[in-house]
Amino acid sequence: MVADNSLITSLPSKQTYRSWQQTGSETFRKWELFKHPDSLKMNTGLKQWKEAASLILAAGRTLGGNSLSSRTPLDGSGASSRFDYDVLLLKRSAKSTFMPNAYVFPGGTLNSSDFSSDWLDVFKYFLNSPAFGLRSVEQPVETRPPIFATNRLKLGSPIPGEVALRICALRETFEESGVLLVVPKKEEKRLIKSPHDTFCSPHYTEHKLCSDELPKWRALVNKSPSNFIRMCQELEVLPNIWALHEWANWLTPVGKYGSRRFDTAFFMCCLQEIPSTLQDDKEIVHFQWSTPSEILQSYQARQLWIAPPQFYELSRMCHFPLLNDLHSFAHQRATEGCDQWLPVIVLQDQQYISLLPGDKLYPRDSSKQAEGDHTRDSQLEEQPDDSDLHRIVISDPYTTTLQITVKPKYNHLLPVMEPALSHNLKGQL
Repeated sequence: MVADNSLITSLPSKQTYRSWQQTGSETFRKWELFKHPDSLKMNTGLKQWKEAASLILAAGRTLGGNSLSSRTPLDGSGASSRFDYDVLLLKRSAKSTFMPNAYVFPGGTLNSSDFSSDWLDVFKYFLNSPAFGLRSVEQPVETRPPIFATNRLKLGSPIPGEVALRICALRETFEESGVLLVVPKKEEKRLIKSPHDTFCSPHYTEHKLCSDELPKWRALVNKSPSNFIRMCQELEVLPNIWALHEWANWLTPVGKYGSRRFDTAFFMCCLQEIPSTLQDDKEIVHFQWSTPSEILQSYQARQLWIAPPQFYELSRMCHFPLLNDLHSFAHQRATEGCDQWLPVIVLQDQQYISLLPGDKLYPRDSSKQAEGDHTRDSQLEEQPDDSDLHRIVISDPYTTTLQITVKPKYNHLLPVMEPALSHNLKGQL
């Protein structure tokens, strides 16, 4: 996108700039594009996809503020669960151009403001630490997914990609659900010494900001993402990037959800308790805190629809009924890295089969699939053995089966399928 700077004839005064920023005016958006063009920050090598970030938010069952009514299990049974935590799902509007009515994790596309040099002032205490104090990943850069490996400095951004992706996930979570994950700047010294030794806690957000403060800032951030920077500056808080652990990288397959396609970095974050949550009634029309097993059961009961990445990742989380165990695993595993997964969709016997990397039929050169060259159905019939399977079989929108025999990379876990969920869920582990 190229900014139309026909209205920008000179540098605005500080007062004028603030006025534009506060009102979220069109002139302000044009100025931001003029000052921070996307092409300088984003990975322009991605022709088919827009870069995005998503947050898998798990929270302990101790309920806070306005979230009490949202804890009711999705099936309405009220049955007890072996899980001691819930996961946040947001229902997209029926008017959404991408996956309308789907239940998704919070998230959205990267914005040029996520790479803005103004963040250097917010994180100035961390500028001498690599990646603002984030732990380094052991995975060799040549095998890293491009969304993580791209050198953003060469694209004109002083903000490391792994920082900007986390800022994006936190900003979008605030915009869509009202959940603001920040830490006060007065805790900078503690964070620089041990940023990963505790759960992320919403206590600062819950108790330090008055009830009128969050809606005001949320409205401003929804008008212009750059207001997220201004909010952090004025409230003297830091986006809690250290609480987000690298989890996965999924790409939208060809032709499955229309022309819009995303290269999405998924992060895991564990909260000690469920924070106050509120949908924006624009992109998001409903929110729900439920356990991974409840969500999968409700999906199979056709009470809600989730996309294959959500199905896969929630099934992975079924390994961990306890929040402490999930947090420990996510924290320890995150430094290993992750694979880039571009599903390749084939049609056989009126079933969609989504091939994932490692499957014996997954193409060596997936770039052809990126351009729309699908694997032929006949290839699935040539090798009847069950070796090297990594695929999602979709019989209908609400009947999904995982067929997996491969070993996961980077110390990750395969999805777990419990017989109690449904006879439709079968995991070949």
